[in-house]
Amino acid sequence: MLPHAVTRALRKNKTLRYGVPMLLLVVGGSFGLREFSQIRYDAVKIKIDSELEKKLKMNKVSLESEYEKMKDSAFDDWKNIRGPRPWEDPDLLQGRNPEVLRTKTA
Repeated sequence: MLPHAVTRALRKNKTLRYGVPMLLLVVGGSFGLREFSQIRYDAVKIKIDSELEKKLKMNKVSLESEYEKMKDSAFDDWKNIRGPRPWEDPDLLQGRNPEVLRTKTA
């Protein structure tokens, strides 16, 4: 095989030690990224079932229709309620009596 001096010189060569793996990572990554990004374009080509397509067309919600639903709502009487932190009891924080809740569930 190779003499001992040649293998030692190849191990000490910084280009072979650091440059070649980096180059393989960059080139291999670009090929891998190309394959993963191709999935997005292939998914667009898949046809949707005709029944599902009809349901999707029937359930169209536009911004204007949602605005018409919300424009007559009165938001003057809302109350800001802070959610509980993980270490806090949610019933005590929101003003509910935990003993009343226990009797309802029992």
